[in-house]
Amino acid sequence: MSIRVVVADDQALVRRGFTMILRVHHDIEVVAEAGTGLQAVEAARRHRPDVILMDIRMPEMDGLEATSRILEEADWNPRVLILTTFDPDEYVYEALRSGASAFVLKDIPPEQLAAAVRTVAEGGTLLAPSITRRFIDRFTQRRIVNTAVAARLERLTGREREIMTAVARGASNAEIAEQLVIGAATVKSHVSSILTKLGLRDRIQIVICAYESGLVEAGDHDVGH
Repeated sequence: MSIRVVVADDQALVRRGFTMILRVHHDIEVVAEAGTGLQAVEAARRHRPDVILMDIRMPEMDGLEATSRILEEADWNPRVLILTTFDPDEYVYEALRSGASAFVLKDIPPEQLAAAVRTVAEGGTLLAPSITRRFIDRFTQRRIVNTAVAARLERLTGREREIMTAVARGASNAEIAEQLVIGAATVKSHVSSILTKLGLRDRIQIVICAYESGLVEAGDHDVGH
C-alpha cells in the first residue's frame, strides 16, 4: 500500500516542489497540500495521512499548534516531519516535544526526501545521535525539572532507566548493547518497554522525557566516557 502524505508549507513553490518530488515514487501518494496550519489540520482530518510534512511558520495557525492538534485528535498513528532551514530554535524543539517524529532540511536532496518519508512512516526517526546531543543540549539547559514527568519514571526498572539514560545521551542501540554487554535485540525490547510504560511515541520523546525529568542533564558526557 502507498504511504499517504500531506505537504504543509505556506510557500507555494516549496510545497509544490516537495509534491512533485514525492509523486514520482510509486509507493508514495501525496493526498493533499496545505498552505496554512489550519488547512493542515483539516487535510489530516479529511485524508488521514500516514505522514505530514509540516512547516513551522505558517499563517492562521503555526506548524507547532497544527502538529499538536493533529496528534491529539488523531485516532490513527500519523507521523509528522518538521520542515526547517535548520535554525534549531525553540519552535523545532517544541514540535518534537509535542510528538513530531523528525525534521528534514528544506534543502534536502530530492533523492533523500522519499527515503525520509519511508523511514518515518515505518516508525523511525530522523535525528541521528550526534544531532540529538547537540539539539537537546541547547534547549534543555534552560529548563527546570518537571516533577510530574520525573514521577512517571518510577514505572521503569533499573535497567530501563539505564537504557533511557543512554538513549538520551545520544547512544544508538548498537552502542548501548556494546557498552552494557547485552544483545541488540534486548536493547530494542527495553526501548519498546520504555515507550509503552511512559506512553511515548518514539525515541525522540524518550530523549526529551529523560531531560525534563532530570534523569539526564544537559552537558552530561556520552555513555562510556
